[in-house]
Amino acid sequence: MGNFRKNCIEKNLLIGTFAAIPHPVAIEVTAASGVDFLCIDWEHSQISRERIEDLIRAADVHGVPAMVRVPGHTPEAIASVLDAGAAGVLVPRVSTAAQAKAAVLATRYPPMGERGVGPGRAAAYGYRIPDYLAKANAELVLAVQVETAEGLANIADIAAVDGVDVIFIGPGDLSVSINAIGPAGTEKLNAAIETIVKTALATGRTVGIFRPSPNDIGTWSAAGISFFLLASDTMFLGASLAGGVAQARQQGATKP
Repeated sequence: MGNFRKNCIEKNLLIGTFAAIPHPVAIEVTAASGVDFLCIDWEHSQISRERIEDLIRAADVHGVPAMVRVPGHTPEAIASVLDAGAAGVLVPRVSTAAQAKAAVLATRYPPMGERGVGPGRAAAYGYRIPDYLAKANAELVLAVQVETAEGLANIADIAAVDGVDVIFIGPGDLSVSINAIGPAGTEKLNAAIETIVKTALATGRTVGIFRPSPNDIGTWSAAGISFFLLASDTMFLGASLAGGVAQARQQGATKP
């Protein structure tokens, strides 16, 4: 877990994916694929709170850090996934410095934050609380997702908040929020992304982004982004099946 945060803040290239399938087998298959980390998507998938611990445990089997995108800003949701052993959290829809500061308080123990101490899986169910407390603040990753016009306007203040490790860009919601949807809005969206990247890098933050395919990873890496969430397990499953079926139909239609 410690190396994960170290790699994040040192801006080493990290490639992960969203995990939306609520089953440990899917997590193990994903973890064995060579990803640097994965992000369990509690916000946009049908994964229950009690299932998250099993999914994190499955990632741990392969030594792959599993962070969780929580469904909102509540400290209770953040604490629950960290207590379950998550390597970090991705907090969505962070549009102000106050929201970023609240995320810091929820992820860090005193004196840095206000996270409560509990005997969860991360602390070996209470057997190793002192050991966990000694390292958690230094090792957990906090990524805040900037994906609104308000967040774009406040990016300098958000990026300046101590305790935020990664400024993560959500291009989908951002494009809707700034009215830059579809091909006609590409230039406007890219300009907004570039503003976020430059501002966050200037404050020393690591920058991340969601990409539906690997086609432009090189472009955004050259711009300074080092933390990538590439598609999702469901997207890869669908694309692979569709490609296989299309190839099979093509082969089947070819007569000797």
